[in-house]
Amino acid sequence: MKNIRNIAFVGATGAGKTSLIEQMLFNAKATTRIGKIEDGNTVMDFSPEEVERQASVILGVGNFDWKKCKINILDAPGLVDFSSEQLSASIATESILFVANGASEFDVTLEKSIELLENSTNVKGFVVNRMDNEGADFYKALEGIRENTDLNPTPILIPIGSEHRFAGVVDIAKGKAFKNGKEIEIPADMNDKVEESRMELMEAVAESDDALLEKYFESGDLSKEEMSTGLKKAINNGSLLPVFATSATNDIGVIDLMNAIVEYLPSPAEMNEITVQNDGKDEILKLDENGDLFAYVFKSFSDPKVGDINYVRVFSGSMSSGTDVYIPEKNQKDRIGACYTALGSSRTEVSELKAGEIGALVKMKVARSFNTIAKNGKDIQLKAVEMPTPVFWQSIKAANQHDEDKIGSALHKLLDEDPTLTLTMNKETSENVISGIGEQQISLLKKRLKSRYKIEAELHTPKVPYKESLAGSADVQYKHKKQSGGKGQYAEVYFRVKSRPGGEGFEFINSVVGGRIPSKFIPAIEKGLKEIVGKGIVSGNQIVDISVDVYDGTFHDVDSSEMAFKIAAWGALKKAFETAKPILLEPVHKVQIIIPDEYMGDVMGDISTRRGRIQGMEQKGKKQILNAEMPLMELMGYYPALKSLTQGRGKFTQEFAHYEQVPSDIAKKVIAGANKED
Repeated sequence: MKNIRNIAFVGATGAGKTSLIEQMLFNAKATTRIGKIEDGNTVMDFSPEEVERQASVILGVGNFDWKKCKINILDAPGLVDFSSEQLSASIATESILFVANGASEFDVTLEKSIELLENSTNVKGFVVNRMDNEGADFYKALEGIRENTDLNPTPILIPIGSEHRFAGVVDIAKGKAFKNGKEIEIPADMNDKVEESRMELMEAVAESDDALLEKYFESGDLSKEEMSTGLKKAINNGSLLPVFATSATNDIGVIDLMNAIVEYLPSPAEMNEITVQNDGKDEILKLDENGDLFAYVFKSFSDPKVGDINYVRVFSGSMSSGTDVYIPEKNQKDRIGACYTALGSSRTEVSELKAGEIGALVKMKVARSFNTIAKNGKDIQLKAVEMPTPVFWQSIKAANQHDEDKIGSALHKLLDEDPTLTLTMNKETSENVISGIGEQQISLLKKRLKSRYKIEAELHTPKVPYKESLAGSADVQYKHKKQSGGKGQYAEVYFRVKSRPGGEGFEFINSVVGGRIPSKFIPAIEKGLKEIVGKGIVSGNQIVDISVDVYDGTFHDVDSSEMAFKIAAWGALKKAFETAKPILLEPVHKVQIIIPDEYMGDVMGDISTRRGRIQGMEQKGKKQILNAEMPLMELMGYYPALKSLTQGRGKFTQEFAHYEQVPSDIAKKVIAGANKED
């Protein structure tokens, strides 16, 4: 395990993550050519959707050998819509390198990635790429990170020059300059900057260790050996976030970054403890090459030609083809098919995958994304990953009737690949609703349905599951009488209809005495009421929180029937709704909105226009947290609105709170719209 490094590249969209990995693979002779995003021929961005978009949307998995180490490298999409890919990458690796664009302002997608992974236990660092581009400024990029986050990254590889003059890097820890791995002279005009950076680094290293801090206070200096061991320790314990300068397109600093990964970032042998759940309780699992098998599927992918592919991280023990295993999350046994290492879309079969390694498995029947693979009989699993709450919803259905039977199974296969997407059947509105993190995520799902399964799908804003109720009470009588030759229909009922406290539902009361309505017809009255309560009266939505007390009525020996009393019950309840102030109820959600301070006024104003109510606010680091309640009707379109108001920097979480009455002017519009549809 000590000769493995597992690294995830995440961060800003357009910062050059994929290009950087492309250059690393070429430098390590894992590939024979350098692919380009614009040509659609990079190793990591191989799916049709990525080639079309010229951007990553799927987690790419690759590997290469460097300096007697096996480097497993993951390329995660930058867009927040694909957060599950970033979460997957963090689970599989010891180290995360956030890639920033050295030639642009602080990027929203970088900020989102940092926030998403702030609680992960990974070692973290930064790569400031595109240092050869016009406007590139290494120190401005660092300042942007410090100003907009709570992080304080420390430079390790600083640039020699910038823009078209970017000529190499200085390794501050070693006090040496390099270009493509070869030592060069440190430019004389950089001596002051190098010394300033050395002191900054020394201070950060000293602060990570009490013994080093004491030595630093005493002598004001640390030896190269103390710097080297102290630096690695500080990076491993998370007290120091290293920063590396590179240019992927001109291959400057890339080899030096590869060397730094081997020298400074931890191996699985050094980060050899993980938290697992054993019989529902947290415990620490020590990773052991010779221990029991413990692995984790961090990403599933469905290939129409090959079938289901599971990318797996082996934490302990080893696995090989034909191994019988247990999947604790599903309480089912499974069997390992063939084992592979992955390099983009290509795979190389291997005899086994050992502790610390990342690989791919095919033809497993049970295991899917975010499932543990354990030794048979071991009910031990990785702690469940907390997924972002949905903030964007679309109803989905097959555009062609003949695809209706196929779309369900196709959707479930695609949802296996992205656990931040969920599919629910809303029984109240009879819609299948896809919920997720953003428009692009759900738009991609629609494209995959067509490209992989030849299913055209339609997406719409989902209907809001309103409910109907009464504000007052009514005492009503309704007689159903029909004579049309032969046997007629006759039933008369008297109802007392009242509202009930919110959440108490529908109540049926039978107060009939003296046989005014024969007991055999009472169940028909109740059944008739339940049918109309399910369908609604004024807007086609379920009726809730009312009681109906049937206390009198009349019948006919020949013409009365169960159907006649059902119809009479419908008529009586409709009459009650005409006289007892019907109201419409809507779902209201609790919303937590996190925004930078400067957008506070605009966001609060927007919340009030959406009939939201602010419940409180608090400061979190450099952000404001607004707690509010907002009707679901308004929340449906809130994701793009908040993105627009905050230049993409705002985010929110939500959960259902309760139902409350819709204002009368809006209720009229909803009812009119429902009747128009009918």
